[in-house]
Order: sequence, then C-alpha cells, then structure tokens
Amino acid sequence: MHLRFPKYGSLPKATENIQYSDFNILLSHDPSHWRGEVIKDFPEIDLTLAGHTHGFQFGIELPNFKWSPVQYVYKEWAGLYTEGKQQLYVNRGLGFLGYPGRVGILPEITVLELHRS
Repeated sequence: MHLRFPKYGSLPKATENIQYSDFNILLSHDPSHWRGEVIKDFPEIDLTLAGHTHGFQFGIELPNFKWSPVQYVYKEWAGLYTEGKQQLYVNRGLGFLGYPGRVGILPEITVLELHRS
C-alpha cells in the first residue's frame, strides 16, 4: 500500500529490540501508516495515535454525522477507528496548512484516559 507521504522511518528497525508490554502505543504522523503497515505487520501495537489530515480544515461535524473532502484522500481522517483488536485515533490538530483558518472542522486537543482492565 502506498502511504500518503514519504516514509523516512523504519518501524521494523525502530521495534527490533523492543520489549512489548500489556498495552502498546505508537505515535505515527500519517494515519495511512496504520492500515498500510501497523495492522498487518505489528499486531502487538494496540493503539496508534496520528494527525496529519487537519480534517482538511473544512467540513461538517454534527453529533451523528461527519464529512470532509479529506475523506476522499484518507480512509481514516478524524476520530477513532478499530480493526480487530487494534485502534487508531486521528486528531485534527490545532494548526493549519495553507489557509490560516477552519470552516466547520474545529481545532482539537485530545485527552486520553487509559485504564487497566
């Protein structure tokens, strides 16, 4: 799978001497990395946190409806996604690219609470 931006890192190299724990979190800038590599090759990664899309800085977000043109470029572009036992959370961020503003897609700061079960 082609990732949306050039890969400069190597997840196999970064994890070759890692000791996995009961719950493992990966920070990855581009959410397409999750589907492109993490799900199929790294089942021990439970949660991936990403950003990159900014929600395209434009869209509609209602309690039961979310739309942005960015969804035609990124399958996972804002919020929580689950595949099997793995999850991805894509944060829309605070910044911008190009146009210095947002329409309908508000900036986001995410607070995560992790609980041991």
